[in-house]
Formats: sequence, structure tokens, C-alpha cells
Amino acid sequence: METRQEAVTGTIGCAAAVLGTLAGTAAWLPYGRKGLFGAFEGETNPAVLWLGLPVMALGGATAALAVLAVVRGRRRLALGLLAALAGIAAFGYGFDVLSGTQALEDCGSPC
Repeated sequence: METRQEAVTGTIGCAAAVLGTLAGTAAWLPYGRKGLFGAFEGETNPAVLWLGLPVMALGGATAALAVLAVVRGRRRLALGLLAALAGIAAFGYGFDVLSGTQALEDCGSPC
């Protein structure tokens, strides 16, 4: 049977994950909005939605849980979460999840 302290710790962990996900989504919004709605001549880039949003949300949740693990003194768990965060960041940089639409990037001097 769970103790009250374990239940509170679990609730704090869930809240940290939700807040981290919201922070990651908030960091993604300016790039996602440009990619979906601010394109040159109506061009959109749906990759910012189906690739960028999940990477930023997972990264935010993982970062928040890593900070919580450090605060609680769980060093091995924190190192594992930081390794997962590094993997998520490498995936994000590899696929350039924060890029805008191609038309905005290649427009050149007239824009």
C-alpha cells in the first residue's frame, strides 16, 4: 500500500511532466505558427506539426523530470533522463524541428 508521501511525490512528478510539456509546447509555438500559417504564397510545412511538436513536448517533459530527479537526489535516474534528453535534442537538431517553412528560408533578398 502506498504511503501518503509516495502519493504526493507521484503527483508532483506528474505535475512537473505536464508543466514541462506545456513549456516545450510554448517554446515551439512561434516556430510552428510560422510553419503552418505564415508561409510565403500559402505554402505550409506540416512537418512542424507532426515532428516538431512531439519532440518539443517530450523534451520539455523529460527536462522537467530530470530536474525533479536532481532535486530529489536520484542521481542515476537524473543521468538516465539527461541521456534521453540528449537523444531527443539530437533527433530534433537532426531533423531541424524548429525550422520554418522552406519558402521563408529560401526567399532571398526580395523578402
